[in-house]
Amino acid sequence: MNPTISVNAAQSATGPTDLVAEVEALGARLRLVRERIGEVIFGQGEVVEQALITLLSGGHALLIGVPGLAKTRLVETLGTILGLDDKRIQCTPDLMPADILGSEVLEESDSGRRSFRFIEGPVFCQLLMADEINRASPRTQSALLQAMQEGRVSIAGQYHPLPRPFHVLATQNPLEQEGTYPLPEAQLDRFLLQIDVDYPERDAERRMLIATTGLAEQLPRQAMTGDELVAAQRLVRRIPVGDSVVDAILALVGGGRPDPAATGPRRFVAWGPGPRAGQALMLACRARALIDGRYAPSVDDVLALAPPVLRHRMAVSFAGRAEGITVTQVIDQMTTPLR
Repeated sequence: MNPTISVNAAQSATGPTDLVAEVEALGARLRLVRERIGEVIFGQGEVVEQALITLLSGGHALLIGVPGLAKTRLVETLGTILGLDDKRIQCTPDLMPADILGSEVLEESDSGRRSFRFIEGPVFCQLLMADEINRASPRTQSALLQAMQEGRVSIAGQYHPLPRPFHVLATQNPLEQEGTYPLPEAQLDRFLLQIDVDYPERDAERRMLIATTGLAEQLPRQAMTGDELVAAQRLVRRIPVGDSVVDAILALVGGGRPDPAATGPRRFVAWGPGPRAGQALMLACRARALIDGRYAPSVDDVLALAPPVLRHRMAVSFAGRAEGITVTQVIDQMTTPLR
């Protein structure tokens, strides 16, 4: 028997006892979700965890990895298991904003009266996969900005709200840069996490080979609904956060900004994270604690999530790149005093 999550969980709690009960119920449901993801996605435990953290936090994620690492399959699996209406966009240089958002068409009725009708694009879903997003032109990439930030789009002066929940999981190939358009900083900042997808371990790859080359392949099975995910997102925002965790987040975000007095790799920071990075880190830490069955995040959560939250919100200067300095080295220096 699986415990259910009330859609009105955020309004139903009246005290700490209710919060504990809801956290336990959500923890049980998330264990089922991870179990069913593991039936389809082999290995990649950290990637799966960070993807779930993104969805529980109500954010968007950028998945970066070479082809063939199950990025697309992960997004499709999450859509099925979480009961979300999911759609996919294959980004190409000739993709236009209307291909994502939708457009208005002129129709004529039987009486001869003409009027415009809005036809929704694929962005009107709960889980949108933008495959190889850096292959789309900057104009098309910017079409997702308002949707990712506000949960609505503007067409011909009219606002059209998107379904709830709404998440964008975009993929990017780090190898081929020919014919691609780097994502602008403003759009990168809208992604809660940058999830780096690496090669699977040998044992996981062995299980994958056996399971996916037979006559029958395991299909994902639903474990949650969209309404339950919205309730879980409300619960994440009610998790208490201690002063030590808040101080650690502020120290990391502030330490990632340009500082003339900095030493080591930090002195090569060209631009750093803004307040949105602190908000992302706070939500992600709460979500990670829930996934682990804890009632409050710790500094260890901050340290674990600092790289995926910060690495796409920082850049090193030309002088730093000339000396071989990377953003990862800068983040390592920033997190060392907190360990």
